[in-house]
Amino acid sequence: MTRRYTAARRQWAEDLAGFAFISPWLLGFLAFTALPVLFSLYYSFTEYDILAEPLWNGLRNFRRMARDDLFWKSLGVTFYYAFVSVPLRLVFAFFVAMLFRRSSRVVKVYQALYYLPSIVGGSIAVAVMWRRLFMADGAINAILRFIGIPSTVSWIGEPATAMWTLILLAVWQFGSSMLIFLAGLRQIPVTYYEAARVDGASPFRQFLNVTLPQMTPVIFFNLIMQLINGFTVFTQAFVVSGGNGDPQNATLVYALYLYQRAFKFFNMGYSSAMAWVLVLIIGVFTAVVFKTSDKWVYYES
Repeated sequence: MTRRYTAARRQWAEDLAGFAFISPWLLGFLAFTALPVLFSLYYSFTEYDILAEPLWNGLRNFRRMARDDLFWKSLGVTFYYAFVSVPLRLVFAFFVAMLFRRSSRVVKVYQALYYLPSIVGGSIAVAVMWRRLFMADGAINAILRFIGIPSTVSWIGEPATAMWTLILLAVWQFGSSMLIFLAGLRQIPVTYYEAARVDGASPFRQFLNVTLPQMTPVIFFNLIMQLINGFTVFTQAFVVSGGNGDPQNATLVYALYLYQRAFKFFNMGYSSAMAWVLVLIIGVFTAVVFKTSDKWVYYES
């Protein structure tokens, strides 16, 4: 009995010590993630402008979205951005990872250089630089004039090209996906390629029959992460468009419109409802990718 009591006390002391060590993270999670999420869920069913007490209005905020033209516009812009930028980013990252498969000192230098945009790519400074590049008097037009193509167009000022400047910025930030692809490529056993060569498979057939099937779990992971990033893009659109989604709301992504409703018009209840709709959209697309993964993702086990 005494031994059991002593063992129980020791286990309790170890558990207490473990909770003590993770308590800073737990407190931070509760204060800055869990509670704000719960409050936003409550506010999504209220009329709330920060200055006054929230008033319960049921589903009025969600019904209001159905009549909000800018809501549907921002949703369409975000879908376009995500469904174009994510595939381009993944394809480009995979291509560069294939080039860097062989490890060497030179390759490691190039890996660091290619990864650098992903470290600073989400910053305000880079977005400001990107905005400056694509202005009428920016470097892009200067390069085009230098090679004999007269151009004075403001790429960020034209509805047809403004979104593509954001897409190019997203593709330029391919470094994190590239490193994940590179790690996956280096985990493929060399014996698979040796067996394929013995069977007479060309490099292209080796890529189709060995590399791609082995890389599908990594592609699956990158696809999920980049889809979430695509649907929640904000900083780039905010800076490049001047915070207004210009020109003609061509860059009014969902998160930017949500920000405007919350901090420009002080419609916190409506913006909270928008946030939960975005959570639902991301959840649906994530669930679809997971549901279809058994059709195209190959797990050796």
